[in-house]
Amino acid sequence: MTLFSKIINGEIPAYKIAENDKFFAFLDIFPFQYGHTLIVPKIEIDKIFDVPDEYLSGILVFAKPIAQAIERAFPCNRVNIITVGLEVPHAHIHLIPTTHTADVSPTKSKLQLSPEQLKEVQQKILKELNG
Repeated sequence: MTLFSKIINGEIPAYKIAENDKFFAFLDIFPFQYGHTLIVPKIEIDKIFDVPDEYLSGILVFAKPIAQAIERAFPCNRVNIITVGLEVPHAHIHLIPTTHTADVSPTKSKLQLSPEQLKEVQQKILKELNG
């Protein structure tokens, strides 16, 4: 069982943003930017292009309102998607608020946020998501 499956199952706490029958969205606890959110299919498959087609297309539809909420919650030019993720063998996408190309560089230093800061980020996104 992967770390992400444990988060989905509630065995490991997370700053949940949204969930449906196929996907789970939560904050990256080592974000590149404030608002950096992960979207994970609830099926445990390592590579993004190995997930079934209904999940591959569905992940973007699920991500869209979350990305729009992030963009409203945090000043940025846009929210980008990246699929780097060699640390956890569970397909997922990153939604990252971006103003400059360097904002999504895998070599960029990650932020060190306190639990209180992560909770504040979560609440800002949820406020925009739930309108």
